[in-house]
Amino acid sequence: MGKSARRLAGTTQNLRKMAFNAGGGVINWFPGHMAAATRVIRERLKLADLVIEVRDARIPLSSANMDLQSSLSGKRRIIALNKKDLANSNIMHRWSRYFETSKQDTLAINACSRGSVKELLTLVELKLKEVISREPTLLVMVVGIPNVGKSALINSIHQIASSRFPVHDKMKRATVGPLPGVTQDIAGYKIANQPSIYVLDTPGVLVPSIADVETGLKLALTGAVKDSVVGEERLARYFLSVLNNRNTPLHWKNLDNERSGSLSEAITRNKKLFRASLGRTGKQLDHSDVWYIEDIVKDVQRTLHTTFVSFEGDLTGDDDDLECLIDEQLTALQETLKISTKSVEEARTMVSKKLITLFRTGKLGPFILDSVPEAPAHIS
Repeated sequence: MGKSARRLAGTTQNLRKMAFNAGGGVINWFPGHMAAATRVIRERLKLADLVIEVRDARIPLSSANMDLQSSLSGKRRIIALNKKDLANSNIMHRWSRYFETSKQDTLAINACSRGSVKELLTLVELKLKEVISREPTLLVMVVGIPNVGKSALINSIHQIASSRFPVHDKMKRATVGPLPGVTQDIAGYKIANQPSIYVLDTPGVLVPSIADVETGLKLALTGAVKDSVVGEERLARYFLSVLNNRNTPLHWKNLDNERSGSLSEAITRNKKLFRASLGRTGKQLDHSDVWYIEDIVKDVQRTLHTTFVSFEGDLTGDDDDLECLIDEQLTALQETLKISTKSVEEARTMVSKKLITLFRTGKLGPFILDSVPEAPAHIS
């Protein structure tokens, strides 16, 4: 079988053996406030009538806090797979079937979409229907690891509740930030009267020790662990290994040179990236900003495609060859992204940061990093 045929047939590289994995060390991030918050969450879970466990749709299993699963097992629970707009919809339906077979109520959502959150609230009301008639006050807890969108969900729920219910109490907005661990205390928000329904937002908490290194890399790549804990280049190398392992660069063979759609469509496509990179400066966007991002994405995709198809090594079974390809891609991306610096290490870091941003904002396409288990494994 030739090199091209082997690539098209798919690689079976075991990422656990890669240098960024085995040589980088175990990934743990458990600040002091997480330990205290975990204790309080366990206590308050006993009072909750329903729990919304928010996970990242790109890592439906890796984003579960396994230390809390035993406490959640006896509760009414909805697993909300947030950031569905960043997840591969062709695979998401398989995850829905997996959770359904596992007897878990699950809904893929976008916490920033009013319609999506309304659908979640409808499911919440359905799950609470049997207790509404006999309880004057109901408590819904929102739990999850850092940066999966819990606070964004709380804010969306408030916006909907303020127009739907005659809520007399002043409702505060939950703090939302781009970094994991922004919400560091537990706050209650009243969303309805008759019966009174309160939603508790909680800090994002991880397990004290992440035993599986690749799970830690997935958590860090999606933003649940601070980049500085892992290192940007290590994350970029892991992401590139996933792309190459899945033959993703082959999908970027035919990229037209013409800009697609109107300016407004381009702004919509790049909204997340604008918010992340330009929003804090207060700079007004113009045509050059919009098309600059459009062009950069295509240039990055072309570079990854070119380096992938021209690589002479064997990607089907040699760890060292895949490492060599990743080195070539990082070097090529430095030129593509026009990064000029005297320090190789600094250049690699800058390339890595830009590549990670493109992944997190969905510019390189939707991904689900976890693999659907062959048979349902009860995680509660």
